[in-house]
Amino acid sequence: MKVSRTVRAAAVTVGLIGAVAGCALGGNRTGAVTPDGQEPGDARPAERPGTVTYASAQRLPERTAPDGTTIVVGNPAARSTVHVYEDPRCPVVEEFERTTGAALQKLLLDGEIKAEYTLASFRDVRLGGDGSKRAVNALRAALEKGKFVEYHAVLFENQAAVESGSGFTTERLLRLADEVPGLRDEAFDLAVRTMKYSSFVTASQQAYQRTGDDPIGPGTPTIVVNGHHIDGGLYGVNFDANLFSLMVKDLHKNPGNWDLAYKDIQDGVEVGES
Repeated sequence: MKVSRTVRAAAVTVGLIGAVAGCALGGNRTGAVTPDGQEPGDARPAERPGTVTYASAQRLPERTAPDGTTIVVGNPAARSTVHVYEDPRCPVVEEFERTTGAALQKLLLDGEIKAEYTLASFRDVRLGGDGSKRAVNALRAALEKGKFVEYHAVLFENQAAVESGSGFTTERLLRLADEVPGLRDEAFDLAVRTMKYSSFVTASQQAYQRTGDDPIGPGTPTIVVNGHHIDGGLYGVNFDANLFSLMVKDLHKNPGNWDLAYKDIQDGVEVGES
């Protein structure tokens, strides 16, 4: 359990645990989350059959899962899954992507981990407007072009500036799409302008609301590793790239360590080093 103890000691020492609150409609909530594993189809194929590592983010496979709302990124045969629940307008999601997004992408490139995204849009209710819905629709349109990974990165790289201005308007979403080579064409622009994937936006929000114990959803970001909700005493690990990578790799190699080393921290139980 050497890695597990390293994660625990570092997290407690640095004071990361429980340091950040997520976005939620009615405050901060936690709840048990156990997303179903998916067997996705292909929207962007791997470089060749049997490939388990990828040269760049542009080469990562991406597709929708059979449930129609989960977006799956990475090696379809990966044994471990990081499920991420995000609202594009949530500033704490922006912090997660800014601090830990690159670490998650490195895990995906190594091919042993895949990521699943459920995109919420509840922030529109709190903030007004329809920026979250328009961003989720645009991300779904990017997936159709095999550009979800790249466009997702661009949106969160610009989220803080966008939200301090006019927000995710149609024109802003199209201008940001210019930063992804090969994304914009007549079909993509039309999909963004007409909210072509509005049914996906609604279904994704409903899937988010069905997650956990709270009927309006668990808050964002919510991170689940192999069915284990990284919240409570572990929540701060989501915002430290090194600790996050250590934990995901450890749970990938040693699934039993959740009960041996992590669950007590999540529950806020004092654990010795013996």
